[in-house]
Formats: sequence, structure tokens, C-alpha cells
Amino acid sequence: MPEPKHNPNPSKIVDPPRWLRWFISKRVLGPFTSGKAIEKRRRRAEAERRKRGEPHVVEYFHQLDDPYSHLTAQVLATFAERYDIELRYYLTRATGGKNQPELEKLAVWARRDAALIAPHLGLAFPEQAGTVPDTNHEHLAGRALANKKDAAFIERVEVISRALWSGDEAALIELAEDGGSAADLDAALDRGSAQLAERQHYSGATFYYGGEWYWGVDRLFHLEERLRELGACKRPDLPFVAPRPDVDVSDLDASALRLDFYPSLNSPYTAIVFDRTIALKDACAIEFHHKPVLPMIMRGLPVPLPKAQYLLFDTKREADFEGVPFGKVVMPVGTPTRRAYSLLPWAKSKGRDEALMSALLSHAFAMGVGLHKTSGMRRAVEAAGLDWAEARQVIDSDEWKPVVEQSQKEMVDGLGLWGVPCFRVSGPGGESDLAIWGQDRLWLVAAEIKRRVGGEN
Repeated sequence: MPEPKHNPNPSKIVDPPRWLRWFISKRVLGPFTSGKAIEKRRRRAEAERRKRGEPHVVEYFHQLDDPYSHLTAQVLATFAERYDIELRYYLTRATGGKNQPELEKLAVWARRDAALIAPHLGLAFPEQAGTVPDTNHEHLAGRALANKKDAAFIERVEVISRALWSGDEAALIELAEDGGSAADLDAALDRGSAQLAERQHYSGATFYYGGEWYWGVDRLFHLEERLRELGACKRPDLPFVAPRPDVDVSDLDASALRLDFYPSLNSPYTAIVFDRTIALKDACAIEFHHKPVLPMIMRGLPVPLPKAQYLLFDTKREADFEGVPFGKVVMPVGTPTRRAYSLLPWAKSKGRDEALMSALLSHAFAMGVGLHKTSGMRRAVEAAGLDWAEARQVIDSDEWKPVVEQSQKEMVDGLGLWGVPCFRVSGPGGESDLAIWGQDRLWLVAAEIKRRVGGEN
């Protein structure tokens, strides 16, 4: 079965009654997907800052054993120098728990992902680095940073992080001599972790400014854009410190390659990348396999409310950046997902499964149409160019279950990934498959396709 027999998540969250589905979508999550609400919060934060006479204070949370923190350390000094900000740092521990339920898998993925993206961003990640640094080396690096003033941290964190991830013990010993004690490190980690928790977040390599979070080099350009709008950029003539690479596979023939795509109907991130993924595969003629999986919460993985709110807010700004409609949301978790997936084998037989998934996602996440209602499901089906009378004959069948179960096994057990959307690039013969996670990695999918067809290294 694609769903666990005993889902640890509350049944009212996995399968919300109508009133709760409306309340969660509109009142609990809605303020995080509304452009007007976001702008209002930003204006209020700026007005309060001015009233207090404070500078633009940006808090940065550095997790020593986090590969993304190592990448962020390499741009921190440039970012701090280029913007009229006061940058305050915190050392923090991995959160774990419900916010990071697959902590060991996350460590493996983060190490792999950081190494994949680094060269494309003009950054470096040591090839010999392990999944996490040596514990003793991490302790030395922490001591070297624990008692640093903000300016000294910004100046030294890249050198210390490089020594840590490259395993340069001699350098770390020397750097730690100018640092704090073990007690200083514990106090700094306690302080930073408490601040992270108080701010209701869970990841290292994150920036906090004016009520909003920005994750590492991947989201730094959003913060840069906001600071520029506030007139806090010293060199607006220069490009972003960490710009998002382009997605471009035009004029490529990737027909010898294969792309497996693992989306989910209840995933906001899937909603804003689905059509762009279809456009990418159409542009380069790559062999394409569409393999929907169930939402995390229906597979038994927790999604705490603060995390869900952040993910929706993050999706909104990513959607705005990409020019993708998003924001009017009625979450289709539970029965709507099962009913929608029951239509996919039929839609595939008509060559319309991609069109159906696209319509379902746009109705749920951009048009505010409740797929838990028969009228909403009908609207999506007909928008995909399918006949509702035919759909009614096959909806609620079980044909989809073994197909989705197989896709989930491929993604989780085969690729070692659990969130969505995921991608797998395969071919040509002799090349190892490359698994990639996240809508913000579509550019990396494009870069990998280019490399494999000889268009670009």
C-alpha cells in the first residue's frame, strides 16, 4: 500500500473535514501566500525599524556540520560589505525532530547537493569531505568561532569552515587557540539554538530579517532584492552576490537521456515547478517519465505548522520570482489526492496525465478551487481536456495504488530522497544516474542535461 497502515499524523490533518480544510487553507496558511499580506508585514517591519532608529539588522545562523553553511560562509563577507546592514551571527545545532524527521538522510543529501551546486555558483566544496566533519574537528572549529565578535566572525568564518570541511587539523588547532573554551562553545550553541527556536525556524545557513527567513545561497538573492528595495545596497550597479542560475536547454537534443520526475499533488513546490518541468522536457526532447508520489504527510512524515507556513511563504516568493501564478490555495491532502490519483492511469491512457496533473495543481494552488468538492474535481478534469462523464466511471478505482507505491519505493529507497519534487537524470550508457531534489534545482537539471549531451561542462 502507498500509505502506511498506521499513519502517526492525526487523521484530521491527513484527511481534514471540510470546515477544517477551509480554515487551514484560508486562515492558518492563507496569510503566508497572500502578496498583499506579505507586503503589509514588510511595511510594518520597516516602519517599526525606523521608529526605533535601528539599522538593518540581519541575523545569520551558522551550523558547523551543515554543508549549506559552508557554502554560505564563502559569500558572507561579500554580502556584509555590499549592503548597509548590521550582521549578527549565531552558532546553532541541528534541529532534528519533527522539523527534520530524516536527519541522517538529510545529512547525506545535503553533502551531495552542496558539492553539486558549488561549482555552478563559483564556490568550492572539498571533494574529500565526509558526510559530516570529524567530531573533534567540529569542536575545534566551534571554539575558533565561539567568542568572535560579529565583524571577526564574518572575516574568519570562511577560513575556519574550509579547514573544518577539508579536515585540516593543524590549522584548526591553531585557529582554536585564538578562540573560546569548550564552555564558551556550548554557551554559544545554546544561545544560537534558542534564538532559532524562538524565531520558529529549524535550519542552519539561514538569514532572518524583518520577520522573514532566507535559506543560504539559494535564497540570499531574495534578501538582496528586499534590501535593494529599501535602499540598503551600497553597490546597486553590481549583480546579486548569489544569483539564481538560468534554466535553458534550448537547441539541445537530449533524446538519448531520460528524466524521471517525482511530483506530489499536495506539494506547493511541485505546483510552481510542474509546468516548467514539462516545458524543459519538451524543449530538449528528453525521454520523460511522470511518477507522482503521495504527499509526505500521507506517507507518515510530519509537517509541523510553523514549517508548513514557512514553506508556503517561500513558495510564494519563488513563484513570484519565476512569474508563476500561486497563492489562492485549498490544500488537496487526503481524499482529494487519492481521487485525483485514481484518474491518472485513465488520463495516461489518453496521453493526458501530465495535463491532468497540471490542471489539478493550478486549481488547488493558484485558483483556490477545492478538489475535495466534486465540482472542483470536475473543473480540473475538464480543464485538462478530459471528459467528466468518462472520469466518473473510473474515479475511486485502486489501479493507481501499485503504480504510486512503486514510484515511492524508487524515490525513497532507490534515490534516498523523501521530499518532493525530485528528479532523476539518466544516460547515456556508462553515466551514473543523478538524483536531484527540489523545485529550486530545476536549473541544475538543465545544467546536467547540457553536460551529458556535450553542450556545457
